[in-house]
Amino acid sequence: MRKYSFFFLLTICTITRAQQINYNTVDSILQSNAGKNHFSGVVLIAEKGKVKYEQALGYREFAEQLPLEKTAIFELASVSKQFTAMVIMMLKEKGLLQYDDLVEKYLAIPYKGIRIRNLLTHTSGLPDYQAIMDAHWDKSKIAGNKDILEYLNTYAPPILFEPGTKYTYSNTGYVLLASIAEKVSGRDFIEFCNKEIFYKLNMTHTAIRTLQEKAAEKNFAIGHIFVKEKNEFIRADSFPSSDYTIWLGNRKGPGRISSTAEDLLKWDQALYTEKLISQSTLEEAFTPTVLKDGKISNYGFGWNMITNNAAGKIVWHNGDNPGYKTKIMRFPGKRITLVILCNNASDQFEKISKEIQDVLTK
Repeated sequence: MRKYSFFFLLTICTITRAQQINYNTVDSILQSNAGKNHFSGVVLIAEKGKVKYEQALGYREFAEQLPLEKTAIFELASVSKQFTAMVIMMLKEKGLLQYDDLVEKYLAIPYKGIRIRNLLTHTSGLPDYQAIMDAHWDKSKIAGNKDILEYLNTYAPPILFEPGTKYTYSNTGYVLLASIAEKVSGRDFIEFCNKEIFYKLNMTHTAIRTLQEKAAEKNFAIGHIFVKEKNEFIRADSFPSSDYTIWLGNRKGPGRISSTAEDLLKWDQALYTEKLISQSTLEEAFTPTVLKDGKISNYGFGWNMITNNAAGKIVWHNGDNPGYKTKIMRFPGKRITLVILCNNASDQFEKISKEIQDVLTK
């Protein structure tokens, strides 16, 4: 039997302790920022699927000082894109589409040569649908994907670049992905997400909700914006800049999912299994994109990547809607999950999330 010296064992124990996450530091970061009104929201950190830190700070509604609970439901904004990408991957596994299929095979659009892969990776060059709708849509009506496609065809603003040559973040691409999913599956996108993802994973507080459904949820975290002149937080939905969430209220694909921190942990943990798709299919979602000139874009299918971190690859996505900032970060090598859901659109959000990330990767 091999013998180990006392000092060798002591060194191993010291290294093990050093690698443990200091949750007191995480809490100090959040408490300090919450005390300055720099953060209102819920933060969850899990190791190997077990919640190690979960805290709700701030208010669900500022005017009435209604405190946030850990179970509060938040608008996820673009964190929703990873679910849209998952739907496409599920349909690919069923043989209903291929990533290199041309979009024009499924949808009538005025742009040729764009492939489903380009939509997933934001390399399509498509123009911004919201700008088109803002310029031409009758805002007394609520627009959905069918309307967006109609206006893309009617006004046909020029493509931004040749597909596959650049990365430019595109909400339009994810609208088209949801429409393709409906076309090939013969099912409503919301119904598909509910049955094939949310219900299957027991994500009981997650849904693509209408404005009325959100208002009916008593534990919905209302988005707020700080107004310097009044020195207070005002509901984001009271500002004209938030109106697009109403007149584009039926869009599917780029956003609109609302959820809780614990439901997102269920989603995260499912990605280590084959409950939804095989690991070989999922791996492509976490693989950087090679552009036509050979350059690399660190965006896969609905996920950003950090590939040069000492802690190993990090996959993440953020979201930004009026009054909300959200983020999910996965550290697969360490089996660590970080969820940050914020409802006061803090301008300190990225600084806070970076400070927590640094604690987790030490």
